[in-house]
Amino acid sequence: MLIYNNIMVSILKVSSQPQNLAFFFSGSTTTISASTTWPILHKRKPSIPLVVSAMSASHSSQSIGLPSIMVNGCTGKMGKAVIKAADSAGLQLIPVSFGCEEESGKTVQVCGQEIVVHGPSRRETVLASLFDQYPEIIVVDYTIPTAVNDNAELYAKVGVPFVMGTTGGDRDLLYKTVEDSGVYAVISPQMGKQVVAFLAAMEIMAEQFPGAFSGYSLRVMESHQASKVDTSGTAKAVVSCFQKLGVSFEMDQIQMIRDQRQQVEMVGVPEEHLAGHAFHMYHLTSPDETVSFEFQHNVCGRSIYAEGTVDAVLFLAKKVQAKADKRIYNMIDVLREGKMR
Repeated sequence: MLIYNNIMVSILKVSSQPQNLAFFFSGSTTTISASTTWPILHKRKPSIPLVVSAMSASHSSQSIGLPSIMVNGCTGKMGKAVIKAADSAGLQLIPVSFGCEEESGKTVQVCGQEIVVHGPSRRETVLASLFDQYPEIIVVDYTIPTAVNDNAELYAKVGVPFVMGTTGGDRDLLYKTVEDSGVYAVISPQMGKQVVAFLAAMEIMAEQFPGAFSGYSLRVMESHQASKVDTSGTAKAVVSCFQKLGVSFEMDQIQMIRDQRQQVEMVGVPEEHLAGHAFHMYHLTSPDETVSFEFQHNVCGRSIYAEGTVDAVLFLAKKVQAKADKRIYNMIDVLREGKMR
């Protein structure tokens, strides 16, 4: 078990006696029978995590000026977390945000700054005006899944580089929109740097050992705050790797937990983090049920995603100024160029 920046990760456990499955958390062990629907992931509160600051802007600011950041979806908890992380990193916050029609005209205060929210009407005119006023602008999108493609089309049409942290939408269309426009973008369903590193390791394993888990059965569970309506993009990414490894599993088999009582009693989410958490568990069993593998990564709070988003903004600003040939990036690209902190 590794606890790092509010992330509790059990990278891998192998058991040759799956009839009694042991789960390790914060130094304790919970043993359950194979007939249990889902194990109690942990009952103890997580240990006090290491405090890890956002990636220093110094590695980018030495060669480029810090970008101005526009956060769309600023009324949401993730949007507010990004604004706070950007403020801590010294980025200039553009006091304008896009939201739904019901939020139009609303003023939101975050980090002592007032942000005016605009609805769907006149968005193109507003964004084009902001682009003229802030030529170094980077837009961050933490809106809703149904708005992903329309928002991306808007950014592409105006030519504004953006970081898409919102999950869902038509991802193929999203990438096509960016490719056709030539706009710069970082697109990732997962902004937590350490979790992204885990995903990268899974992808490497899938590429180098295709079919290694052929015949194995897979169970996947993900628990998030009730406001997250779509299935975890991270869980889907991991499942995609398992599919390449030979496991027969469909995305609609992922078990979503959104009921708070189940999250506390079955999953073991600390009550203080019910409104903001991301717990994942993947359990593999061999055809004869004599071998099992388990992967887990659990996050409490939103700081890891907010800090990773700021890193993506700094990374993208550097690519824009350098006029890089490549236009579409993901968080693995960000990790490869920056420092892990």
